[in-house]
Amino acid sequence: MVGRIAWAHRTLARARGGRGLPWQLRALPVCASTERELDQWLRQVPPQAGSLPPGAALLATESSPGPHLRQPRAVLARRQRFGHGQQGRVWVSPPGGVWLSAALPWPEDPEGAASPALAVAVALAAELVALGVPIGLKWPNDLMLLTPAGPRKLAGLLPGLRLRGGKVRWARIGIGLNGCNPVPAGAAALLGFPRARAGRGDLLAARVLLALDRAMELASRPEAVRSAAQGLLLPLGPLELEGELWRPLGLADDGGLRLMSDAGRLRILRRF
Repeated sequence: MVGRIAWAHRTLARARGGRGLPWQLRALPVCASTERELDQWLRQVPPQAGSLPPGAALLATESSPGPHLRQPRAVLARRQRFGHGQQGRVWVSPPGGVWLSAALPWPEDPEGAASPALAVAVALAAELVALGVPIGLKWPNDLMLLTPAGPRKLAGLLPGLRLRGGKVRWARIGIGLNGCNPVPAGAAALLGFPRARAGRGDLLAARVLLALDRAMELASRPEAVRSAAQGLLLPLGPLELEGELWRPLGLADDGGLRLMSDAGRLRILRRF
């Protein structure tokens, strides 16, 4: 499985005139959670100081407090038994989709870096749109298939940053993408899009890795990422928070939602 995904990733990258980043990959037929597996891998084999892989030279400096992740890692599973999304919500993860958790090299200054959630959302949406799949972003971290009956959840993202001494050591992202798997009510899969489901599931996983390659390229361009994500953002109505109505104004660079109250006060909401 790892060999096929890595080969497909390299082949697709070369077809676009690139090489793709040098991923460290682990693939499992089944696991409880790819998030747990990645946690264990990072504990057992922590990042080591050393030279950066090709394409990552701008993501770290030797002044980082503790080793900065030099090479992206990902754990993939054909099936998860206890997949989860935001706030621990269950994510059904049967065979046929892409269930992945990754650690990504990221700029060490969190104030000057793009939001991992937005960067990955923008890059993965672009990958899917290129395959003819219409995509919108439901704040904070869901990619929605746009259908005549309304948006349906196609993919969920679980983002994070690993910090030490105020510096980023790496970004984290969990991805659940429905492919040809059965989905619960209100969700969607790629069954109706021949270009997206062509080939083995390994090819879809390789396309997700290519999207993550692109997200790492975008990591030092927070305004470009925010602007692209804003273009994908699905409309939101007024939100009631602490008994007061707030009107969404758009996205902040860190992925938060900018809000204004009826009284003209501003705040940033970072999750529901």
